[in-house]
Amino acid sequence: MSGRPEILFPLFASLTKLDGVGPKTAQILDDAGVSKPRDLLMTLPHSGIDRQRKDSIREVVAPAVATVEVSVGPHYPPRSRGRPYRVHVTDAQTEFQLVFFHARGDYLQRLLPTGQRRIVSGKVEIFDGVAQIVHPDHVLPLSDAADIPAFEPVYPLHAGITQKLMWKATRATLDLAPDLPEWCDAALVAREGWPAWKPALAAAHAPAAMADLSPEHPARQRLAYDELLAHHLTLALARAVSRRAKGVSSEGTGQLQQKVLASLPYAPTGAQTRAVAEISADLATGYRMNRLLQGDVGSGKTLVALMALLCVVEAGGQGVMMAPTEILARQHLDGLKPLAAAAGVRLEILTGRDKGQARAVKLAGLASGDIHILVGTHAVFQKDVVFADLRLAVIDEQHRFGVAQRMELGAKGAAVDVLVMTATPIPRSLALAQYGDMDVSVLDEKPPGRTPVQTALVSTARMDEVVEKLRNAVAEGRQAYWVCPLVEESEVVDMTAAEERFKQLRAALGEGVVGLVHGQMPPAEKDAAMARFVAGDTKVLVATTVIEVGVNVPNASIMMIERAERFGLAQLHQLRGRVGRGSAASTCLLLYQAPLGETGRRRLDIMRETEDGFRISEEDLAMRGAGDVIGVAQSGIPRFRIADLERQSGLMALAQTDARKLLHDDPGLETERGQAARTLLWLMEQDKAIRLISVG
Repeated sequence: MSGRPEILFPLFASLTKLDGVGPKTAQILDDAGVSKPRDLLMTLPHSGIDRQRKDSIREVVAPAVATVEVSVGPHYPPRSRGRPYRVHVTDAQTEFQLVFFHARGDYLQRLLPTGQRRIVSGKVEIFDGVAQIVHPDHVLPLSDAADIPAFEPVYPLHAGITQKLMWKATRATLDLAPDLPEWCDAALVAREGWPAWKPALAAAHAPAAMADLSPEHPARQRLAYDELLAHHLTLALARAVSRRAKGVSSEGTGQLQQKVLASLPYAPTGAQTRAVAEISADLATGYRMNRLLQGDVGSGKTLVALMALLCVVEAGGQGVMMAPTEILARQHLDGLKPLAAAAGVRLEILTGRDKGQARAVKLAGLASGDIHILVGTHAVFQKDVVFADLRLAVIDEQHRFGVAQRMELGAKGAAVDVLVMTATPIPRSLALAQYGDMDVSVLDEKPPGRTPVQTALVSTARMDEVVEKLRNAVAEGRQAYWVCPLVEESEVVDMTAAEERFKQLRAALGEGVVGLVHGQMPPAEKDAAMARFVAGDTKVLVATTVIEVGVNVPNASIMMIERAERFGLAQLHQLRGRVGRGSAASTCLLLYQAPLGETGRRRLDIMRETEDGFRISEEDLAMRGAGDVIGVAQSGIPRFRIADLERQSGLMALAQTDARKLLHDDPGLETERGQAARTLLWLMEQDKAIRLISVG
């Protein structure tokens, strides 16, 4: 398939081809992310204004929009600079004023000639007891009254673009839009009562009432589904290609795994055993594994990852485990070392710190196959890092890693199997959006020996009591984290807050008992402060959120989160997961400043009710919306123009099943529906996907 189908050309032409759009306007639209007619079609109105004709402004309760026929009375130009220009008008029942600022008199004389009748529409307000409309939205001769829609759609705007322009430009684009062949499953369209693509667009851009703007409206549902279907077709094509890609079959003998299991003081959970079995089965096949291991804080992902790595080592290959930061890579190393030793396997770490001779020795060990498992940061990607036989890459905390990087990694080994681990429970709809091309294993049980964390809410007014309780706990030999509030403005302010709290606690608890870490510290100092806390030299660690990911101190059993209402649910959940790692009963105190707002209260209540990360993530999504939950900027989440991941998660799952079935029945997209689906991919600018079809 060479290029974009001709039927779509008009939608990808220049915006200046549209009536009323000149080069300047086209530039403003382009800055707002609308660079061609297709983008205009995908920018749907988000609200509307009732402009039905009324007899008089008395029929509305100010402030409100009214559309009435008036007879134009006398003009009152401003008496001095900066004063408004007023025009008196009379409708069927009352008189009122039209008010203009910085307007030219001759222009207003032409627009509103005294003694003539006009239709005006705008927001009626009462000012000093007088009804007025400031800068009416519409002033038209009676012959043009039909130009004002009874219900006017309101578009999301960008500085410099008016509603009038959006109205004209979208109408012009709708006239250009071709009738496209149907890419949706006929049975689905019939069951849901969806219109075809073009009528759906026409309906979505011409709502007749507020109800037509709801994501539940058939036209909007249909358009959202088109977007999700294109996304899932892309992911399904990527999945099909990676499944066709020849993998290397790695069949483990189980010998090394048995040695590790024998050295553990506990038996793995059912969920861990199940995940290991799923992964081993994938590794043994001849196609590439692309699996997501999703587990809540403390569900034992590290053990599962090691079992997978040992499986490829048993089969004569090598494995790599990648973490986003050096601190996490070192922590994986500490966690894996004793286990690897039990199995008699050589484990090394490679980060940006390795230089010169030390680095050369490690590179030689990798190239000769003497190093079986490598733990590292992105430094593993460098050109001179060559493996003897790399078969499995385990990637930790992957949402800092998009689909593109996953593909890059595949290029490193002949046919690397990929296992991605995430400790952020992700709601199903987002998991499908982000990882729809992957198979998923979920760890939904906690290993034995982890005690539930008691969570309590305490007002900051009781700070003295809290510090007193902490003093007693420290006297009993317990360790605590004290997380300082998040100050939006800057890390520097965060740092000051942390330093203040550190001084106060040091004064209350004594010298040498309290440590401090924050984002502004040099890495070496940060590592040293962490190390003192891990060793138990300091009992209380005051920190900004640098500790939320992955720090493991089994003896720490108290987590204080100051101004907890400022944190997101996912963050609170991650922070709480830092305690309850040992056998001691653990507590998490959420310190809040009264009075709590409604969302703040709801968030803290959910934390008190449940420790289930998956339930917390669903609540988080419902409260904050998709972009916030993952932080769209740094995530692999696609930006949808129409689909709404919170409200349409059902559509998302449907699109995935439908896309996979379509490709299963028609791998080359050759059938009539397959050809229509290709048009959809071009329309949604999924050019990557189109290249994947040609690979097939």
